[in-house]
Formats: sequence, C-alpha cells, structure tokens
Amino acid sequence: MRAIKKVRQVIAHEPLDQTAQIFARLISSLVDEVDFSLKDLYELDASDFQLAMDILQEWRLDRYYMGKAKTFDVAMQALQLNKPKA
Repeated sequence: MRAIKKVRQVIAHEPLDQTAQIFARLISSLVDEVDFSLKDLYELDASDFQLAMDILQEWRLDRYYMGKAKTFDVAMQALQLNKPKA
C-alpha cells in the first residue's frame, strides 16, 4: 500500500490524535507548498517517522511524473495545432 493511503487511513481513523495531526499538517504543507517544522516529525514514533519519509519520497516522485504529464499534454496540444485541417 502506498504511503499516502496509509496516512489517509491514520488521519481518517483518529483525526484528533497527535500523529494524525502531524500527518495532516505535513500533507497540507506539501499541497500548499509552505514550510513545515521538521521538529514535529521527531514527535512521531519510528514507524510513523518512516511513513512520513515515505510520504516525502512519494510526493517528490509524483510531482516529477505530474510535470512529465503536463509536458506531454502541452506537446500533444502543439501537435494538434499543427495538423492540417481537413
């Protein structure tokens, strides 16, 4: 299971739990592209800390693929503009 799904389950299961709140702030900061206090991660136990690291890794990889998809979309649009009209 992907880390993002695991975190979603943690947050949905007990949204007021300290761990869920840390994950919620982490996800929110990634979405909004704002700062996140790394010291909050040190409040997590070892397995949850690793899950947070997995989130960061997945997020970075997903952003890379999103950028590729956007580039592909723009390229396809440019090709469509250049097609001769029937």
